[in-house]
Amino acid sequence: MKGPLFYSKILLFGEYGIIKDSKGLSIPYNFFKGALKVTENPDQEAIQSNENLKNFAIYLEKIQNKGIVVFDFEKLHADINSGMYFDSSIPQGYGVGSSGALVAAIYDKYGTNKITVLENLTRDKLLKLKEIFGLMESFFHGKSSGLDPLNSYLSLPILIHSKDDIEPAGIPSQSLENKKGAVFLLDSGIVGETAPMVSIFMENMKQEGFRSMLKNKFVKYTDACVDDFLKGDVKSLFSNIKELSHVVLDNFKPMIPKQFHTLWKHGIETNDYYLKLCGSGGGGYILGFTQDFDKAQVSLKDYKLEVVYNF
Repeated sequence: MKGPLFYSKILLFGEYGIIKDSKGLSIPYNFFKGALKVTENPDQEAIQSNENLKNFAIYLEKIQNKGIVVFDFEKLHADINSGMYFDSSIPQGYGVGSSGALVAAIYDKYGTNKITVLENLTRDKLLKLKEIFGLMESFFHGKSSGLDPLNSYLSLPILIHSKDDIEPAGIPSQSLENKKGAVFLLDSGIVGETAPMVSIFMENMKQEGFRSMLKNKFVKYTDACVDDFLKGDVKSLFSNIKELSHVVLDNFKPMIPKQFHTLWKHGIETNDYYLKLCGSGGGGYILGFTQDFDKAQVSLKDYKLEVVYNF
C-alpha cells in the first residue's frame, strides 16, 4: 500500500504575523514529500512513525467528539495495526510543514464526508478545512493555524488576508531566462521546535512595546511584501524585505540561532541577500531573498542553499 503524495510547504510571508491577522502567502514546495505506506520489513524510523500514528489516532478519536470532523476509525486502526507509517523526506523541525503533510494524508485517506480538492472550493469550505486541520495538527504543536496541512492538501499557493479570509492565489509564473533573483532556503543545520518558539512569542505579546512593533512595523512590511510579490513588483518587494529582515533581527532574536545573527546583519549591510524566518524559527531553514543569486552564493559559500523560486 502506498498513499498519494503530500508535499511540504513554505510560508513565504506571514510567520507569527498571521497569529495577529497580518497577510500571509504560503506555497507548496515539491522538493520534499510524504506518503502513507505499509511495508513487510519496517526499519526503525517506520516503527517509530507507526507508534506516533497510534497516539495520533487516539487523539483524533477525542477530537471527533467536537463534531467538526468524522474519521473511519475501523479502517485507520486496521491499517495502523498492519504497520502503516508515514514515509516522508520532509525534515522535521525545519519549518517546511512535516506534520502538515501527515495531517493532510490522514484526512485524505480516513476523513468521511470530506471536502475534496476537486469540488468548488468556496471561502467557507476553505475555512472549514483550515479549522479541521488546525484541530488535527494541534496534536503536534499545541496550537495550529491549520495552514500547513491546508497547503499540503490542496497543493496550491494560499493567500491569507486574515484569520477568517483565505483564498487560493495565483503567483507570478517563473521563466528562468535572465532571472538572477531568487528565494532560497538556507540550512541552519539545527533542528528547531515550534512549541517553545511560539510560547516565547506569546510571552512577548504581553508587552505593549512588542505588540505595537508587531502592528506598526512587522505586519506593515509583511503585508507590503505579500502585495509586491503577487503584483510582481520586484523593486518595491526588495525594499520591503530589507525592512522586514531588519525588524526581525531587532525584535525576534530568540528565534534566530545565535550563530546566524552576524550573517543576518551582513546581508542587510551589503544588500547581497536578506534573511527572514521560515516558520517559527529556532533552527531549521532560514528563508533568503536575493536579487543576484550568484552574489548570494559567494557571500554564503559555507552554507547549503536550495532555490525555491526565481525572479
